[in-house]
Amino acid sequence: MKRTIWFWLAAVVLTLAAAFFQRQTGPTYPKTVSAQIGDTTTINVTFKRSYNIDKELRIELPPLSWDWTARLYHRPYPVDTAWTLNPPFWPEEGAFVSYLPPVSQKAAKLEYYVELENSFDGKKLILPEDNPIVIRYKGSVPAWALIPHIILMFVALIFSNLAGFMAFFNHNRFKFWGLMAIIFIFFGGLVFGPIVQKFAFDHYWTGFPMGYDLTDNKTLIMFVVWAVAVIANWKKEYRWVTLAASVVTIVVYLIPHSMRGSEFNYETGEIGTGFISFISTLL
Repeated sequence: MKRTIWFWLAAVVLTLAAAFFQRQTGPTYPKTVSAQIGDTTTINVTFKRSYNIDKELRIELPPLSWDWTARLYHRPYPVDTAWTLNPPFWPEEGAFVSYLPPVSQKAAKLEYYVELENSFDGKKLILPEDNPIVIRYKGSVPAWALIPHIILMFVALIFSNLAGFMAFFNHNRFKFWGLMAIIFIFFGGLVFGPIVQKFAFDHYWTGFPMGYDLTDNKTLIMFVVWAVAVIANWKKEYRWVTLAASVVTIVVYLIPHSMRGSEFNYETGEIGTGFISFISTLL
């Protein structure tokens, strides 16, 4: 009993660590940028990289001294057009704010940045200073679809890690938890996943063979490797197959979420995966 508890603890800790890593590295999670204003003042600005359609996005800066002006620039992405300049940020509810215009097209992207200018010495700062922020717009996903998807996939990863640890240490329950892993992957990723995708980006599936969406392909890989493991262990015990499925699952999960995801092509007026959109810009 004590040994089993340690397996559970290791599986949960590994899953939480993987979820935290993915959240920090994913291209749709908010990005916080720091900038030094003057000699002693540092401000932190959080830029969103995912937002719902048909809503203005509030861009908020901390209060600035009278000699600083902030401006918001934006344009469609990845279209090489002129930047649109918003009116300068204005005071509102204890902050300086500006708004990105609402976007009605699912999977459409904008890129934007903030320019700070000091009227006293002419100094300019660009936030972020390396590359503009790219934001993707999505449709609203109802809670009845999103919550089961998140919970089932999270629990599936726990079961996957648990089966892997048990297989490595030759615990006799590794086959059962491998079966639980593929069941939860099926319902979380292949049932609720496409439903979420449809609400968000108007497509049920954009992975293989329909496209190159890494999120969909990650789910497909997880399901396939666990199908192989479950079938291989149905009548006999091949612990290494279960261990391999567990390792592949955690490695695949660590790939940042939403990379090469659905993207609206401004030239064709269609939604494709990010990879397909990228190739089309080269042709």
